[in-house]
Amino acid sequence: MRDLVLFIAQALIDNPENVHVKEIEGNQTTVIELKVHPDDIGKVIGRQGRTANAIRTIVNAAALKAGKRVILEIIESQTESER
Repeated sequence: MRDLVLFIAQALIDNPENVHVKEIEGNQTTVIELKVHPDDIGKVIGRQGRTANAIRTIVNAAALKAGKRVILEIIESQTESER
């Protein structure tokens, strides 16, 4: 699932080197955290969240086929000046 989210996110944004995907496995659910550059957050979320929902749909379909449950969280990473 991690590689799928990474592939989709890198294809959508202008700064693919700033994409970080972290997978946290639980007993029943896996949480995938997607961090992108602040300039690219809008491209990943899309208008009214449509792109984010589409990514979640694809990931959930792949997870269902594997018999798992996945939650995708999109996190805006901080710029150097905000740290």
